[in-house]
Amino acid sequence: MLADIETQNVDQIYCLGDIIGYGPNPRECIDRVQQCDLCILGNHDQGALFDPEGFSSGAERAIFWTRDQLESGEDERAIGRWNYLSELPRSQMEGDDLFVHGSVRNPLNEYVFPEDVYNTRKIEKLFSLIRRRCFQGHTHVPGIFTMQGLFYRPDEINDHFEFGDDKAMINVGSVGQPRDGDPRSCYVLMNDEMVEFRRVAYPLEKTIEKIYDVGELDNFLGDRLREGR
Repeated sequence: MLADIETQNVDQIYCLGDIIGYGPNPRECIDRVQQCDLCILGNHDQGALFDPEGFSSGAERAIFWTRDQLESGEDERAIGRWNYLSELPRSQMEGDDLFVHGSVRNPLNEYVFPEDVYNTRKIEKLFSLIRRRCFQGHTHVPGIFTMQGLFYRPDEINDHFEFGDDKAMINVGSVGQPRDGDPRSCYVLMNDEMVEFRRVAYPLEKTIEKIYDVGELDNFLGDRLREGR
């Protein structure tokens, strides 16, 4: 993904959280993400810092293993990673654009699923709190929510969406664990006029093998990568 970004004339790189919590290389992921211009705290990052309350048993085991990985190794680098995580903001406002992990109403934990377009009160409340655009993740399902109560999958809009004057919520998808049926990494390019969804293949089987090799990580965390679910 980062190699793909280098070909796109990008000025800044933002990460919307969940750097760690499911994968086999938490230390390396934190080291790499520290090079981004902005990173938002995700609920799994929060779980590693404190208690993974509300997580499934498999996710909880993964969190505790991740914590052990961050506490081992060189003391100075380990402390630096903990300090980095603990200082991550829960949201970032830039002009009329908001960047969160979950939602405008609950930046850390609220899910906004595609099917929420049928929950009119929820969608209307979320849009009432947005100035113009909100970029979010958390569900791992990329797409665009509109003020008209619609959700567009990237493949329904040819991977491009022009903003116009209306407000929009943009789910940027997931780099490491997509859940929209496409196992490729997903990220977005954006400027003031439009957003573009990009998919990048990566060596799934290598990552899956690493997960299988860690007893504390449920094999399901590897298996789901093949299906993008």
